[in-house]
Amino acid sequence: MYEGYAERRGWKTEILSSNPSNMGGLKEVTFAVKGKGAYSRMKHEAGVHRVQRVPETESQGRLHTSAIGVVVMPEAEEVEVEIHPNDLKWDVFRSSGPGGQSVNTTDSAVRLTHLPTNTVVTCQDEKSQLQNRDKALRIMRARLHQIELDRRAAEDSAARKGQVRSVDRSEKIRTYNFPQNRVTDHRVKVSVHNVPDVMSGGIDPFIDALITKLRTEQLTGE
Repeated sequence: MYEGYAERRGWKTEILSSNPSNMGGLKEVTFAVKGKGAYSRMKHEAGVHRVQRVPETESQGRLHTSAIGVVVMPEAEEVEVEIHPNDLKWDVFRSSGPGGQSVNTTDSAVRLTHLPTNTVVTCQDEKSQLQNRDKALRIMRARLHQIELDRRAAEDSAARKGQVRSVDRSEKIRTYNFPQNRVTDHRVKVSVHNVPDVMSGGIDPFIDALITKLRTEQLTGE
């Protein structure tokens, strides 16, 4: 969905790390989106997305509900986040695919730990250890930048209003109901009855409505 949205807006995407599941999907994926206005729009996607569907493996036709956590962080430059080399711990290991299948015979995968915050980043998508180290450092810098932003926001309740929601919150921001061909954004009470278009990147109606709502709240002081 986000790759399709980026393509519609002329942005570029780059997969930084991914963790495939044994079911053929992904447990977790981290990717970068680059383009004019990318963060100002994508930040509204942060939160819990609920998917309701009948899986192909469901013989009784029962509806299954899944929750997906989305985190959106600005990618920090080196000048914005200073990381002391002594605060970093690097571990290397062999990349592996689903079910333990080896996909690399060299120790190219890396695990980066920021000791003061115990933040861990793992990258194994690239065959080169150097490339994986570079991507891991980019992700780490972005996460530490977000930690600092969250700390500042927590000190000021006014600044926290309207900020990116945490995926730890139980409140869902959007529901994708496949049987009813409906996608509803609960923050702005907007529904679109065209799941295929939304899943191919048609999420502007939700983002536009939310931006309008936030601007109105700022103008009225709510």
